[in-house]
Amino acid sequence: MGLLIGLTGGIASGKSTVAGLLSDAQIPIVDTDQLSRELVEPGTPALMAIVDAFGPSILQPDHQLDRGALRKRILADPHARRLLEEILHPPIRQLAQARARHLAETHPIVVIVIPLLAEESVYPHYRWLDHIVAVTTTPALQHARLLTRPGIDGQQADQLLQAQVRDDRRRAIADFCLDNSGDLAHLQRQVGALLRELQKRITD
Repeated sequence: MGLLIGLTGGIASGKSTVAGLLSDAQIPIVDTDQLSRELVEPGTPALMAIVDAFGPSILQPDHQLDRGALRKRILADPHARRLLEEILHPPIRQLAQARARHLAETHPIVVIVIPLLAEESVYPHYRWLDHIVAVTTTPALQHARLLTRPGIDGQQADQLLQAQVRDDRRRAIADFCLDNSGDLAHLQRQVGALLRELQKRITD
């Protein structure tokens, strides 16, 4: 079995950039955000459970999940966020582990992107990971990057950042940390060093 590597970081920290660099190096990626999208396609049990919990107003006319409307609900109401997590997190974990283990049968390294891994309610469910990599950056950079995303204004950016755990919590659970407060070349060098270290652990 190959190594199962959890990749985490705050919103707009650069997880997708790191995942892209790893993918370019032929490392297979299991992205739990993508899994969550698969799980809420029209007609799926998870989407039906979300509609039962939040009402049909969180659906678009084509019966796709209205992510913007749902985001506003969970940012305004911690109970709504917990309810959504109770619906989605168990099937996401199950699917992520199944896909990662399947890939690890034929690949020496598999990366699983888990944005919320450092949260106390999430971390215990991912003990099957061999190592954890945390991507960190400054809150100012996160805020600026969020403002470039469609549908996010300054107030929502603040709410999104306040709703997440701090980077010191991510560092506490991580075996490796990547600092994404510099330029892309700086990040690329760190990813290269990470891959060399992981390859060394495979061969030791």
